Amino acid sequence: MSARSCLTIVLAAGEGTRMRSSLPKVLHEVAGRTLLAHVLAAVRDAASSSVAVVVGPDHDAVAAEAKRVLPGAGIAVQQQRRGTADAVLAAGEAIARGFDDILVIFADTPFIRPETLQRLRQALANGAAVAVLGFRPKDPSGYGRLIVQDGDLVAIREEKDASARERAIDLCNGGLMALSGQHALAILGQIRNDNAKGEFYLTDAVAIARAMKLGTVAIEVGEDEVSGINTKAALADAEAVMQARLRKAALEAGVTMIAPETVFLQADTTFGKDVVIEPFVVFGPGVSVADKAVIHSFSHLSGAQIGEGASIGPYARLRPGTRIGKGARVGNFVELKEATMEDGAKANHLTYIGDARVGEGANVGAGTITCNYDGVAKHRTDIGRGAFIGSNSALVAPVKIGDGAYVGSGSVITSDVPPDSLGLGRVRQTIKEGWASRLRDLKGAGKKKPSR
Repeated sequence: MSARSCLTIVLAAGEGTRMRSSLPKVLHEVAGRTLLAHVLAAVRDAASSSVAVVVGPDHDAVAAEAKRVLPGAGIAVQQQRRGTADAVLAAGEAIARGFDDILVIFADTPFIRPETLQRLRQALANGAAVAVLGFRPKDPSGYGRLIVQDGDLVAIREEKDASARERAIDLCNGGLMALSGQHALAILGQIRNDNAKGEFYLTDAVAIARAMKLGTVAIEVGEDEVSGINTKAALADAEAVMQARLRKAALEAGVTMIAPETVFLQADTTFGKDVVIEPFVVFGPGVSVADKAVIHSFSHLSGAQIGEGASIGPYARLRPGTRIGKGARVGNFVELKEATMEDGAKANHLTYIGDARVGEGANVGAGTITCNYDGVAKHRTDIGRGAFIGSNSALVAPVKIGDGAYVGSGSVITSDVPPDSLGLGRVRQTIKEGWASRLRDLKGAGKKKPSR
């Protein structure tokens, strides 16, 4: 089958009004990845020769997302919503190029697997002209039924048109379909809109293929794979399913999770060996964690790379652009953004480090902030190797603290501190003896004695 060419048509033209959102349905996210991106990732992994994404008019954002995920994808526009077969024919020029296999899948089915797409293609390689995915839901009410006789798919019957015997069938139409490239345009061209909605239904392809004496088969898969997302409730259910899958995959890969149900991952989160994740940790997009790192409770990480043996949290926030070196420590209530903590560097408490480099082995004391924004532009702070930043210091960028330099606690540093120097930026302490007693006497003189 590897020599067979394949065109995958991804239908992404739905408006998604039931989502109660101005965002197109297929751009809603599950595990940090759009529904469309999940589907296109499966298509990519199934090694499709070519991909055409069918979008609605004025859905430039959907087209842009398709191009972001698969730059080589073609875009076709369904000008009017006239049914699934009409949507497929919007990619008619691509079909006419002469592919062996045509796959038709929906952009709101994020759990479809590459292996399943390969099963559809194998059915065509085995001689079928039409192959349809089916599933067995707990409650088949409302679904079209797949009627199979002697191993052949005889018809797809909508529930309202089904007899009582046909309604008892629990194998339901999953919507995804494969068509022989040799016969696809001939089959699609015979589909009519003589139905109550006046739409062109792709499901009619089965009856047309059988009338042409062509083979038609059903392939059964799990319900999750073909479940479409049409509401925010369904989106939340999909998120729960995806999180369970991601947690299981991480555990099977050797990650230790003390309370996995409290950890939230993204589709692109990656882990090394012997990583430990404590309860209530949230991973945003673009996070990688190297071997033996520990992520402590209540930490939130996004767009960050964590080095080998590093310790993060508890209550740490790592924002995009953060790079944590080997053995570095980021402690409780520490926030980093566009910052690098080199090997062995430490910021253990109550600190903000933004647009900065903290050199190897440097220590940043509690309450330190890098003042990186002047109200107009961002500026960088560079803290050298082995430097020591005393507690409650403010480093006003742009500024450089040299290798081995010290910054005294409570300092506001506005100029560079040379290597191995001490930088101080604070007022000399003054003691006024008796001042506190005089203040209390002064304030007490004006108070009335309380009545008894």
